[in-house]
Amino acid sequence: MTGWMKHGGPDFQEIADRHTIFRFQVGSGLHGTAIAGTDDRDEMGICVEPASYVVGLRRFDQYVYRTQPEGVRSGHGDLDLTVYSLRKWMRLALDGNPTVLLGLFVPEAEIVSITDLGRDLLTEGPGFILSRQAGHRFLGYLRSQRERMVEHPNGKRTNRPELIALHGYDTKFAGHMVRLGAQGVELMEHGTITLPMPEPWRSLITGIRKGEHTREETLAIAADLEARLEKLLSTSPLPETPDRDRSDQWLINAYTQTWSTEA
Repeated sequence: MTGWMKHGGPDFQEIADRHTIFRFQVGSGLHGTAIAGTDDRDEMGICVEPASYVVGLRRFDQYVYRTQPEGVRSGHGDLDLTVYSLRKWMRLALDGNPTVLLGLFVPEAEIVSITDLGRDLLTEGPGFILSRQAGHRFLGYLRSQRERMVEHPNGKRTNRPELIALHGYDTKFAGHMVRLGAQGVELMEHGTITLPMPEPWRSLITGIRKGEHTREETLAIAADLEARLEKLLSTSPLPETPDRDRSDQWLINAYTQTWSTEA
């Protein structure tokens, strides 16, 4: 790949290329809310880094590749790829990070590559990763997107002033806000996230991104989802916290087995 790399040089790229166990699409393309001709492609990967980067002085947490150079916004046809070490991905997943958790529910059509270990993660992972902790994270991310939309209506602290000029508010922040609420509610109620998003959410969010709904309408939808999420933090059938003992043992097995086959 040619483009801009972050978090390490050629050695990080080699680790990402050779040791990835699972790579998949994220972003609006995965959610089914992309606007034709405007969105870039976002991908995420998970890799088992070599032993020397765990027990030695060097450290691999993540590798970032972008078609565009630093400081230049990605556009249609560009690729943004982040490859996490399995350990870092697991920490983020146990904490309930909304983007990281998508990998547990990605449909086959959006999987770029996967190994047997990656398949095992998809099979076993939900049982020890998912918890109400994710509900707190979805709620926090929803509120963050709303704050960035509401507190800066004139475009400050946003890299999309053209949306504000066209629609009166940043419709991409608004779309993320509603999506996070809808997916957080589904996860807390049913222990899953449907991808791409089911109707009517998919059309609603696409419409929000196109400016077909007023700022007040999107805020009202988000407020309803926020209230439902807050209630689900105490009523969801998911466990209150993830099973860190099981996740720790799964990680140990994954790394030791991978390193033994590579020795």
